[in-house]
Amino acid sequence: MDMHGITFWLQPIIAAFTGWFTTWIAFYMLFHPRKPINLLGLKIQGIFPKRQHVFAAKMGAVVANELLHFNEIAERIKDPKELANVMPDIEKHVDTFLNVKLKEKMPVISMFVGQGTLEKIKEGLMEEIEIMLPEVIGKYADSLSTKIDVQKMVTEKVNNFSSDKLEEVLMAVMKKEFRFIELIGGFFGFLIGLIQMALTFI
Repeated sequence: MDMHGITFWLQPIIAAFTGWFTTWIAFYMLFHPRKPINLLGLKIQGIFPKRQHVFAAKMGAVVANELLHFNEIAERIKDPKELANVMPDIEKHVDTFLNVKLKEKMPVISMFVGQGTLEKIKEGLMEEIEIMLPEVIGKYADSLSTKIDVQKMVTEKVNNFSSDKLEEVLMAVMKKEFRFIELIGGFFGFLIGLIQMALTFI
């Protein structure tokens, strides 16, 4: 009778543990077991390891179709404001070429061409590069769009993730949420235990 009484009052705690444990098992089986195992004639494997190729294909499609459009990247590359950011570096290279490398390769230049002339040549080159660069970059970006398959790249990358790496990535993002849901499972288990106790008095 005493044992029955202890079991009765422990119902909420037992139910809370059951709720937490079943939720933990559900999350555990998202990633484990890594490889299929036979249990009483049933083949058991973690959901992600088993469906990784499907997950990879879906992820590739989402990234390519919803998150990362190559056309948007190409437009950003061709944006005059973005190209203007590289002009100072190009100018440095042109300046080094005219004042150092060209004179090293053709010493006679320094004898007949003054610094003022070199500056005018530099200005002309920079003006031509500024006009030419958007067109060249635009053609290059357009050609890349036909060669780069974002969906295929993402699918292959995710598909080649080890199960450990996949779990690490997902847990890094959702660890707190998983823990919260486990606690919710325990809370509702406890609540159900209280309800069961209350029903016995009705």
